[in-house]
Amino acid sequence: MKKILVLALITVAAAAFGFSPDTTVWLDQPAKTFTESTPLGNGRLGAMDFGGIANDLIVLNEDTLWSGSVQNADRTNAAAALPEIRRLLLEGKNEEAEALVNHTFTCAGRGSGNGRSANLPYGSYEVLGDLRLKFQPDTNEVAGYRRELDLATATGHTEFTRGGVKYCRDIFVSAPDQVIVVRLTASQPGKITVEAAMDRSERFKTEVVGTNGLLMTGAMTNGAGGDGVKYAARLQVINRHGTITAADGAVSVKAADEVLLLVTAATDYERFAKVSSRDVVAAANQDLARATKKNYDKLRSAHVADFQKYFNRVKLELGTPDPEISFKPTPERIRAAKVGGSDSSLAVLYFNFGRYLLISSSRPGGMPINLQGLWADTVSPPWAADYHLNINLQMMYWPSEVCNLGELSEPLIAYVESLQAPGAKTAKEYYNARGWVAHVLANAWGFTSPGESASWGATASDSAWLCQNLWEHWLFTGDTAYLKRIYPIMRGSAEFFSDMLIEEPTNHWLVTAPANSPENAFLMPDGKAAHICLGPTLDNQLLRFLFGACIESSEILGVDPDLTADFQSKRDRLPPTRIGSDGRIMEWLQEYPEQDPHHRHVSHLWGLYPGNEISPTATPGLAAAAVKSLNARGDISTGWATAFRMLMWARLHDGDRTLKLLEALLRPAGGRGDHIGDGGGTYPNLFDAHPPFQIDGNFGGTAGIAEMLLQSQAGEIQLLPALPSAWPSGKVTGLRARGGYEVSLEWKAGKLVSAKIKNISGQGTMPVRYGEKVVELKLKRGATKTIRF
Repeated sequence: MKKILVLALITVAAAAFGFSPDTTVWLDQPAKTFTESTPLGNGRLGAMDFGGIANDLIVLNEDTLWSGSVQNADRTNAAAALPEIRRLLLEGKNEEAEALVNHTFTCAGRGSGNGRSANLPYGSYEVLGDLRLKFQPDTNEVAGYRRELDLATATGHTEFTRGGVKYCRDIFVSAPDQVIVVRLTASQPGKITVEAAMDRSERFKTEVVGTNGLLMTGAMTNGAGGDGVKYAARLQVINRHGTITAADGAVSVKAADEVLLLVTAATDYERFAKVSSRDVVAAANQDLARATKKNYDKLRSAHVADFQKYFNRVKLELGTPDPEISFKPTPERIRAAKVGGSDSSLAVLYFNFGRYLLISSSRPGGMPINLQGLWADTVSPPWAADYHLNINLQMMYWPSEVCNLGELSEPLIAYVESLQAPGAKTAKEYYNARGWVAHVLANAWGFTSPGESASWGATASDSAWLCQNLWEHWLFTGDTAYLKRIYPIMRGSAEFFSDMLIEEPTNHWLVTAPANSPENAFLMPDGKAAHICLGPTLDNQLLRFLFGACIESSEILGVDPDLTADFQSKRDRLPPTRIGSDGRIMEWLQEYPEQDPHHRHVSHLWGLYPGNEISPTATPGLAAAAVKSLNARGDISTGWATAFRMLMWARLHDGDRTLKLLEALLRPAGGRGDHIGDGGGTYPNLFDAHPPFQIDGNFGGTAGIAEMLLQSQAGEIQLLPALPSAWPSGKVTGLRARGGYEVSLEWKAGKLVSAKIKNISGQGTMPVRYGEKVVELKLKRGATKTIRF
């Protein structure tokens, strides 16, 4: 009876509010800050709607709008210093080696590490501009304000009542029509009076076009005293009834029943690191002309159909929503943070939000997801909103395969492919090595040089880490044509490391030098901090993966037997992952104490996640040491680092601890500072707080939820490997497993009820594990089977 009453209350609440708490982010007031606004995007164009009442702000973005230009950031013949750097490291003189790296082995010029690169050749991702809507003054009281983002349709909606009139605004960003669409309506005729203008803080000119349009144009700085990427943004305003005029950089509509605003944009940036001769005004006009041939309903239906072909592939349910909390504004749900209790629906919302962000910020043919996804509100966002390669860019795409969105990784794959040519030059200049390399910083212009400080910028293994993302797509799809495409990329990276490795004298292992354990510092015997080292654990784990992937690829493709023999010999001499005297995984070759025992990076556990050389079943000793390492590092950290820890606990099959990390990731960030030391969390609009805003944590958290329910890294499909006790019942459909399988699950009372598995591209046989039970699944391609344990 109680269950029936709860379901009845939920049904009444859903009917009253007209939305699902699993797919609706909503706030009961206009946004005051960027991290309260509503994000929308189509992979190329982005919009952030503030939902103002008298004045509304819609921040506009275009994913190729970068300042800067191609630069020669490699120090000429930096490799001349390499023997001395290595000699000092081999003699244990890390501080002297680090000083020499700073003097001779960093980039020529500056990257984004200083956070002020917008006017330098390195450049920065920048805001396109602001669409400002000024409405007719009204002194009547506002009632019933609501601003929501419907994740199921990728549409934003704002409504409120004033003076007896209900006003509504709808917004979406269409991929089929490449246009930002805003519709203004009112419950009474003739009630919409609005002035629309477009601007940005610098480097723009806005002019009127006809009686109902605006054109904003400009050029970024190339960082070398000239113009760089050119851009154009077009606005067309279409009114139903009333009057419309355009003058003085604005379009004014008076007494209309309905107003439609269409925004298009173009740049002359060409993927990757090129500026074309494209007429940006003509390109923006062409998109606008196509969009104006459709009415609002047709534009919306095409947009929703395109979005849902991705979004509807996966569906997660975690029990029934709580009518007391699940239907409240999203910031209130975040403050309550009951994902492990009555509001498990918030975990579903967060999972769906991450999938929504991936679909909205990464589409084939576009740019990879940057540190802010697609969205920036300034000309100089934090860290240039670039592509950090020592975990951040990789994390952006961790949900793509398991969440059945593998083709959305195309921008990353193409981007890594583009780094080979500049990376080959960097490999030669710094290491006199074959192949290609990329370090921590990367941008739209092919930057592959070391960063400007030895304390973080000397991490060369980031290019190997990028290759792991490429390899994962192969593991999930088994697409041989794709493997032929990525094998040369991985081979080039492996050739670089084959040349770069040196022998250390104690155990005669082959190690990277110079190297960092990303951004972390250790204490030398004299108590001074150092960062530069030989062969950190991360590098050893990455190179074991990389050499192994190249060897396996060569066998599948029947190529390069001599080369792979070299890779095997080098792989055999890499340092193993070791356990220190304190029972933890060692981060460095020696048992150095950490300068910061609670450091955000946990790179030495890469072999646990996203790698697969540490597991509770295959390597229980290393898994136990990983537990001690994670406990020592602590749970509370920056946003992405909390998500990283969450994923590792899922791999350790500890569902309750994983859920605790999800709760930490969802703690409210609003009200705390925007400095990295203020701790991570979640902003009112569900954006991840590094802080400041950095979107990787959203994607890491989404991947973490999927990892709780399904894993496949150990050569078998593992069902509900990290199910928390707080989620006793649920259902998920459409997740993907390595080997080419699609998996749907249902569980009740903490026990698996059924698993529906479809062979998409698998070889026909796959072990399936639930706890200690294992069945051998034999299934032809295209066939589906339901398993019950």
